[in-house]
Amino acid sequence: MISRRQILTSQQTRQKIRRIAFEIYEQNFEETGIIIAGIAGEGYTFARLLTAELQQIAPLNVQLIELRFDKHIHHQSPILFDRDVDVENQVVVVTDDVLNTGRTLAFALEPFLKVQMKKVQVAVIVDRSHHKFPVHADFVGYSLSTTLTEHVEVVLNGSGEEGVYLE
Repeated sequence: MISRRQILTSQQTRQKIRRIAFEIYEQNFEETGIIIAGIAGEGYTFARLLTAELQQIAPLNVQLIELRFDKHIHHQSPILFDRDVDVENQVVVVTDDVLNTGRTLAFALEPFLKVQMKKVQVAVIVDRSHHKFPVHADFVGYSLSTTLTEHVEVVLNGSGEEGVYLE
């Protein structure tokens, strides 16, 4: 039987997201706008919550986009934006819930490498530090040392189970 242990409560997770929003604003306060690009799933839910926090605290024009691609195939799948947005010469923050090996985030960066960017940053709620790819998170809610067999789950759906769990 697999035991599931809560690492962060809903309130603690929301506090981490708010702190990340402040850090993003601190590093980009001279910008007029910023794009938050969430990886489909909990990464996009995190991006939505982060966008809401940024809009409350910063006078930035914050655009939210969803990055859609198949995370489970072993070769590069096409990455689609959920809407048209011009990312050239912009600051983009790519978000995901958990940074494990860095594979998903490495793939997610592909469309931004094809155009001239001001800056591409990465934000995650949990960094597990099992990196196999040269991807570093600029903004981390919680760093967690785990074994390779353990699983970290981030739940952001607004239910009573919201939080971060270790299985």
